Amino acid sequence: MGENANNINVDVPLINGGSERPKEPWKGEFVKSIVYAGLDAIVTSFSLISSISAGRLSSVDVLVLGFANLVADGISMGFGDFVSSSTEKDVAAKERFVAKWDVENEGRVQQEQLVRRYEELGMNASDAAMVVSILGKYPEILVDEKMGNEKGGILGESGEKPWKNGIITFVAFVIFGCAPLLAFIILIPFTNSDTIKFIGACLMSALALAILGIAKAKFAGQNYMLSMAITLFNGAVAGSAAYAIGWTLRNVAGLDD
Repeated sequence: MGENANNINVDVPLINGGSERPKEPWKGEFVKSIVYAGLDAIVTSFSLISSISAGRLSSVDVLVLGFANLVADGISMGFGDFVSSSTEKDVAAKERFVAKWDVENEGRVQQEQLVRRYEELGMNASDAAMVVSILGKYPEILVDEKMGNEKGGILGESGEKPWKNGIITFVAFVIFGCAPLLAFIILIPFTNSDTIKFIGACLMSALALAILGIAKAKFAGQNYMLSMAITLFNGAVAGSAAYAIGWTLRNVAGLDD
């Protein structure tokens, strides 16, 4: 009997005629915070450098203002991520408390609602009733199912730690935001031309954006080339706009030294 229990064969119908399994998105507890904080940091830092360079300020000005702005924005983003994650977790806990009360005190009504929900999804009435009847024996699972249905089948990550999200966002923002500024540091021994350093910053920003575009595609299960092109286009537009504003303020509006 034990041998039979360990060798249970279940016939599961193949979907899409047994074609090759699609690739899953990149999973990781903090991948989202790293990717999106990094993308925002590069665009923000490069835009600042563009506006400063258009105003013809020195490399020292670029580095001082760049790093100061990077740390300040990183703290702001990290704290914002912490508050957002903390609030989301509190809301999820409150919603679960309410759902648990509903299941414990209005179990019959909740089961009827689940039956109707499964019928709307295409399950026949007898199968829906049987599934809900089984779930009724396990209140915690029934609570999860109720919350999943109310949120379109997507449950929150109960194990998330808001303070970790905040720290990861801050660190990712600062590290990736340094990419455009590194060109000014690396090229110091080789040239005094601010123009060449700005071109170097453009190349470093493009490289960092391309890498994060690929990471974003892996995280979201998107096309690599398309994701990379979108992130590069986003950076180019933001940098060009910042450069144009800086140039206009200096040369047209007359905001000189």
